[in-house]
Amino acid sequence: MTASSRRILSLSGADTRSFLQGLITNDIGRIDAELVYAAILTPQGKYMADFFLKADGDAVLLDADADQAAMLIQRLTMYKLRADVSIAETNLHLHRGTGPAPADALRDPRNADLGWRTYRDAPQEDDTTDWNALYVANLIPQSGVELTPDSFILEMGFEHLNGVDFRKGCYVGQEVTARMKHKTELRKGLAKVHVTGPAPTGTEITAEGKPAGTLLTRAGDEALAYLRFDRAKGAMLADGADVKRMT
Repeated sequence: MTASSRRILSLSGADTRSFLQGLITNDIGRIDAELVYAAILTPQGKYMADFFLKADGDAVLLDADADQAAMLIQRLTMYKLRADVSIAETNLHLHRGTGPAPADALRDPRNADLGWRTYRDAPQEDDTTDWNALYVANLIPQSGVELTPDSFILEMGFEHLNGVDFRKGCYVGQEVTARMKHKTELRKGLAKVHVTGPAPTGTEITAEGKPAGTLLTRAGDEALAYLRFDRAKGAMLADGADVKRMT
């Protein structure tokens, strides 16, 4: 996923922050000090979209996957009802990197190894980072790959990615998320695996002939996988490639 595959929206109006606070998985109150990573869920607690939020004066910038931007505008418009909130697309472009952060940048809240993000009028042309390798190394899910409409964010590691706040109060899908946190042990989730042999993203992983998960983002001999933890304990296969769980 490249920086050009992002769309930057602007939310403005007197009710913007309170509106977002009732929808997103994280605490909008942190936005004055840092970039906030969050998601919006269905009422059943399943993933709809993830994004970054940045204070922009009295407005809020929302940095989303380009394939989700139209859906997010529609969904946010549906939820806002009579709230004083305006939603518009901008001409801003994401810039990111892992070296020294420029003065206008904020750190990526998901993991220190992911560096910084900022938003500018012109596209970025100097990014040579192997982002997939960083995502695999740090268990970072991507929208449309690991993060799908069937995902539960705790199975995708959102707690470790600073993407969910369990003290902020209610939001759409909060009850299911809180129940998964406090009352159940996760039986499935994102893990890093070692892969020996060719196997593309989306390949089913099996253990002793039984479905054990799905192979996802791959970087060299390492990959992310969505696994059934009770079956992912020994040797596994992905279309003939040998798979072994690392985390």
